[in-house]
Amino acid sequence: MKAKKITKETVRELGVVDREFPDFNIGDMIAVSQWVIEGKTKRLQVFEGNVIAMHNKGASSTFIVRKQGANDVYVERIYPYYSPIIDSIKHVFKAKVRRAKLYYLRDRIGKAAQVKERVVRKTKKVAKAKPVAKKVEVKAEAAAESK
Repeated sequence: MKAKKITKETVRELGVVDREFPDFNIGDMIAVSQWVIEGKTKRLQVFEGNVIAMHNKGASSTFIVRKQGANDVYVERIYPYYSPIIDSIKHVFKAKVRRAKLYYLRDRIGKAAQVKERVVRKTKKVAKAKPVAKKVEVKAEAAAESK
């Protein structure tokens, strides 16, 4: 018997299961709820910060979240996207960024390290055009009947 061929694509897709996380991009503020085990107790802990990098490599996809802690001390965590430790991800707001990686934020402190929020405006409703041709026909019929 021949061995089954295993390609790079099949290996890359092995541990991939659909996680029902919201779509988030670089710069977005997210809140990651993760399971923490302390002794015999198991609880959820929330880590809220900006996504500064994402690496999409199948089952080994990761994203880096950076948050501001006490006394302007910044903390970064690397999360595997398909990790069972992550319970849920909540999308706080979208950001206005022009880079794929936000590593330059590591050199900034305080307000300079903040990312601007992207404001999404609602589109205006287009007014429906009134059928003008029908009114002209009705007026023509009324004029013909009166004669």
